[in-house]
Amino acid sequence: MQDITLLQLFTDDIGHAQSLLALIEDELDALEKRDLPRLESILSNKRPLLAQLDEHGSQRSQLLLSLQLSPDLTGLQALAERSPKGDELLGRSRELSELLERCQNANQRNGQLIRANQLVVGSILGILRGTETPNLYDSRGGAAKIAQQRPLSQA
Repeated sequence: MQDITLLQLFTDDIGHAQSLLALIEDELDALEKRDLPRLESILSNKRPLLAQLDEHGSQRSQLLLSLQLSPDLTGLQALAERSPKGDELLGRSRELSELLERCQNANQRNGQLIRANQLVVGSILGILRGTETPNLYDSRGGAAKIAQQRPLSQA
């Protein structure tokens, strides 16, 4: 009975992970276009999927623990050895792990883009506030020596 429940949790989470991956890919597009309303919408759609994945992960762990098995791949393999649905359990587990890894990699990529954008915006704000000297060039292509910078509002 526990194996059928685990199988259903894996199947449900594969669907959730596929939806999450699609949202993360949409997030990349919205980040590149700097579409803030769309980013907010994507974030509000990601939250329930992440909560569901977390909840199902806890349920899977609890099911394995209730069978006196470790709540990891070793425990799942032990259950699979004695279950008629063992091969299917392990296959779904691998599929979910691969999807979650793809989600993690895509999310890290998006995080790098966010950090790069933050640096650019911070630099622009520094120039506007007069706290950062922009990189300007002289007539020979070298960096210009600017003695004193004023905020753009005072220029």
